[in-house]
Amino acid sequence: MLNTVAPEDTALRVALWRALHVEVDPLPHVLEDVIGLELAAPADTWRQRPDMNPEVMARIRATIVARARLTDDLVREQAELGVDQYVLLGAGIDTFAQRRPEIASRMRIFEVDQTGPQEWKRRRLIELGYGVPEHLTLVPVDFETQSWWDRLVAYGFDPTRPAVVASLGVTMYLTAEANADTFRQAAELAPGSTFATTFTLPLKLVEEVEQPGRANTERMARAAGNAFISFYSPDEIVSLALDSGFAAAWHVSADELAEHYFSGRTDGLCPSSSEQILIATV
Repeated sequence: MLNTVAPEDTALRVALWRALHVEVDPLPHVLEDVIGLELAAPADTWRQRPDMNPEVMARIRATIVARARLTDDLVREQAELGVDQYVLLGAGIDTFAQRRPEIASRMRIFEVDQTGPQEWKRRRLIELGYGVPEHLTLVPVDFETQSWWDRLVAYGFDPTRPAVVASLGVTMYLTAEANADTFRQAAELAPGSTFATTFTLPLKLVEEVEQPGRANTERMARAAGNAFISFYSPDEIVSLALDSGFAAAWHVSADELAEHYFSGRTDGLCPSSSEQILIATV
């Protein structure tokens, strides 16, 4: 029997924040996702967790749903252009394949993640009746010892055809060398491919009002064994992408996300300045 290990608390928090957005934030919702909550099946007291405080964690919650919505929109746009491969690096409890079947069923979705958490997710999808459809491929990998690219190809990814590759909430946990390796490998995707990743700003570039909360987040992550390691300014992350071989790269700021997805809201919900997005094309 394959070993199953529940995802790390970082992945669980993302799923719970996405569900909390639907529960506590007024319409219109930036993202409708309660499937991750179904998969996670946390204790009934999960809403009382300090990191689920609706007011204190509002901007981080907004960031989580905004980055998922942006990626959803990017995949939809590229699918309309004929791109039919979508790769999620460090997929965690992502639910695109279940939430957006009208897009996913026309693509090959590859979720790349550690073996234990991925087998846990496979089991939960089956238990809940979602199953693992033919268009969804779960790619197990040991990021410490194996090449995610080699594993991806071994599981049916076609490197000669364009793809969308997304890596959300990962770069801050990796060394600069590991991030550079990922960028160089992604830049070898077929022409017409798109790479989207989040990155974390150095503390001094975060809005002043958010700096105490961000410092506390770093302390909690370090205590949990998931210390933030790598930070980038927008110019640094764009330079890294271009130096890695991408044809074009640009930064999507928190302000741009706010204007695009949160404009006109009456509750003041908006993304945190701490995490930003890079999009690069081959």
